[in-house]
Amino acid sequence: MSRLLLATLLALAAPFAVADVRELQWSDLIPADAPPPPPPVALHDMSQLADALAAEAGPAAAQQSPAEPVVEELDGVQVKLPGYIVPLDMSEDGRVTEFLLVPYFGACIHVPPPPSNQIVHATSELGVKVDELYQPFWIEGPLKVEHATSELADAGYRMQAQKIYLYELE
Repeated sequence: MSRLLLATLLALAAPFAVADVRELQWSDLIPADAPPPPPPVALHDMSQLADALAAEAGPAAAQQSPAEPVVEELDGVQVKLPGYIVPLDMSEDGRVTEFLLVPYFGACIHVPPPPSNQIVHATSELGVKVDELYQPFWIEGPLKVEHATSELADAGYRMQAQKIYLYELE
C-alpha cells in the first residue's frame, strides 16, 4: 500500500519539479555547420558617446543577416543566457517588458544588429529596470526557435523571460 501511495505522490509532483536550466553561450545558438557571425562594425565613434541612453534615440542600423539558420534542438529547452538588453517596450513605471537580448553592447543601436541567430526577442510580465544599457543581464526561460521581427532587427529566437537579473562574474 505504501508503494502505491509513494508512486501516486511522485506522479502528481512530477509536473511541479524544477526543470534543469541549461546555461548557453551565444555560439550555442549557431548551428555547427553554419558560418561564424561577422564581427560587429561600429557606425559611430564610441569615444564620443558619453551617454549611451541619449544615443539610443539615433537611427537604427540595418541588419545584414536577418534570416540566419538556428539550432532547432533548442526549441522548448529551459535556458539561461547572458547578454545586453535593447528595450522595445516599457511599462508605465519604467520597467522594460519587451526587448532584444544581444551578445554585445551597442548592437542594434551603435552597430548593425547581429545575425538573427544571435538575437533573442524576449518579453517579461514583470519587466526589469535598466539603468545603463552597457550593463549585462542573465535571462532565463524556455527558448523558442521562432522568428520575430521588431523595428530594430529580426530575431531567430523568442523567450518569455521568467527570470532577469544582473550578470556578475562568479
